[in-house]
Amino acid sequence: MRYPVTIAATLIGVALCLYNSTGYDPHNMVFFMFSVPAWIADMIVDIHAVNVYLMYVLTVASWALLGYICDRAVARGRSRRRSYD
Repeated sequence: MRYPVTIAATLIGVALCLYNSTGYDPHNMVFFMFSVPAWIADMIVDIHAVNVYLMYVLTVASWALLGYICDRAVARGRSRRRSYD
């Protein structure tokens, strides 16, 4: 099984973290819009007390997980379609 969506989603997560770390996102607006771990961390603790690198790792991992779930769903749909043929 190939994982094209997993790779693409992981690259999106990496690009998001790189964009935030370079300083082009000074108020973290883009990062907080697209980072699920940042949403959760913001609800639980003060976001300024959270390690930034941990948030980056969790963001990339969550994007990779979402991509993997999509790849599994696509593979499942393809296998069902083949079983009907």
